[in-house]
Amino acid sequence: MALCLLLTGLAGVLLAGATQMRDGLAWVTHSSQVLAAASRTRSHLQEAESGERGFLVTRNQEFAAAFDEATAAARRSARDLVRLTGDNRTQHARAQQILALVSQRIDGLEQVSALTRAGDFDGAQKMVATGKGRNLMELLDSRITDVLNEERSLSSSRTDDVEGRLGYIRWLVLLGTPLTLLAIAFTAIMLIRRIRQPVDAMMTVMGQLGGGERTARIEGAMQSSEFERLASGYNAMADELQAAVADQHDSQERLHAANLELSINTEVLRERGEVIELLGGMAHRMQAARTDEELAAIIRVFAPRVLPDIPGALYAHNNSRNLLVPIAAWGGIDVTSAGFAPDQCWALRRGQSHFVIEQGSDIVCNHVVYESGEEGTHHYHCEPLLAGGEVIGVLYLKGAVDAESRFRLTVLTENIASALVNHRLQRGLREQTIRDPLTALFNRRYMEETLALEIARASRSGSPLSLVMCDVDHFKRFNDEYGHDAGDAVLQAVAVEMRSKFREGDVVCRFGGEEFTIIAPGSSAQVLASRVQAVRQGISELMVQQGGRILGTTTMSFGIATWDEGMDREGSALIKAADAALYRAKRDGRNAVSVDERSETLVA
Repeated sequence: MALCLLLTGLAGVLLAGATQMRDGLAWVTHSSQVLAAASRTRSHLQEAESGERGFLVTRNQEFAAAFDEATAAARRSARDLVRLTGDNRTQHARAQQILALVSQRIDGLEQVSALTRAGDFDGAQKMVATGKGRNLMELLDSRITDVLNEERSLSSSRTDDVEGRLGYIRWLVLLGTPLTLLAIAFTAIMLIRRIRQPVDAMMTVMGQLGGGERTARIEGAMQSSEFERLASGYNAMADELQAAVADQHDSQERLHAANLELSINTEVLRERGEVIELLGGMAHRMQAARTDEELAAIIRVFAPRVLPDIPGALYAHNNSRNLLVPIAAWGGIDVTSAGFAPDQCWALRRGQSHFVIEQGSDIVCNHVVYESGEEGTHHYHCEPLLAGGEVIGVLYLKGAVDAESRFRLTVLTENIASALVNHRLQRGLREQTIRDPLTALFNRRYMEETLALEIARASRSGSPLSLVMCDVDHFKRFNDEYGHDAGDAVLQAVAVEMRSKFREGDVVCRFGGEEFTIIAPGSSAQVLASRVQAVRQGISELMVQQGGRILGTTTMSFGIATWDEGMDREGSALIKAADAALYRAKRDGRNAVSVDERSETLVA
């Protein structure tokens, strides 16, 4: 009976100890769940950050979907953590702080995501650059770390408590009566083994996991359903932790790749910005160019800077559009001034880029300069210049154009094509304002401007300056007898003869009607008289034809005067002096050359 009572008492004590130990093990499991919830909260929030940054950098909608899933999971994990820590006031307060911080961080991430989805990438980047999100994450990491450290400490103490209770039971059994010891020895030993083995296995695995071995798991039979559930829960927690670490690593890798891509794109944009700025300066200068030589000089300076280490040449259509003539060349390329026919370039034929990057890769243009006796070159690029859907020229580059240089080439050709069209329009408009449309000679306005300029130059240098006033003799007869078309034909024939006989530096102008003016810098009246006599003789030998009929011979009278310091600087006195000499030639029988009386009276 006593033995039964003792056994019953010991059984009761053992049962109570076992119950308390089970409760302790349940608390260990509870600590594992708290640790898992805290780790999941951190992992999901980091994944949300990765998704938001990936979407901001790449504009890929897959990152946006991952962001939404991660934020929802982070909120659930934070709420689970609050629920699990309800039995611990300190941990519960920390969990509530973590939930508040998670909400704040997710709100900030959703604001950035909303700006990104709305297309306001600059606003999103500015919000990220404030660093507020980074500060929240640091504070959140600190709070989660506090929870993890506290829960690990609780788990360790609870495990120690279980071991203590195991020792208590062991000593109780050892200090019992021999009969009780004999009666319960076998049961106690078996019970201790059934408990000690799974606990040791669990402690070993937990130590391995704490040491960084994330693949450590509890394996084998746990001797009881409670230990089986505990081992299963622990293994599930370890799997989630391993998956969370792996996801975090993948997120970091994706973020690193996105940052690298952003850095590359930023460098490309910076280089393109520099090219655009350089081309802007080039365009401003080309718009201000007044002559073909100035335009060519600008292209020779800027084209090698836009496409460095690639020699090239620019060709444009001549007025007849039957040849491509060179405008400018750079990088040591020698071009022939004769140019080439449009059908010799495949880029002009096709209206799009044509290039050869290696021998046999494509057809070689006939205009390409042959090198070292080889038929063709392995590296060249022809880019047509298009303006308003019309091909106006071609850019020839001696070398291969890589992918990034294609952008430079595109904007370069657009700028050059626009400048060429504008330059031609300006030149055409200027020619219209200074040229007489019938004779193609300079008009009176240009003559007056040039005369004032040449007088100023002669005044500074002391060199002579002479002026010729002339008109067609009996011009009214042509209009009266043959019509105004005949008169126009006479004026055109006379203009051609004067352009061919006077020097290149002499300025031949139509003064008005049948009157003409020639400005002769660097010539005195006496020297100029012999030249004018040759012109007069050539005109008198002309046989003007119009509409299949011969209009007869044409003669002209000429008056010459030389500027001196006593005359005004605008040229009106010089014009009057030459005009007076012209009238003297008319009075002397026409078809004559008269010099201003201050120089000589008459040259027959």
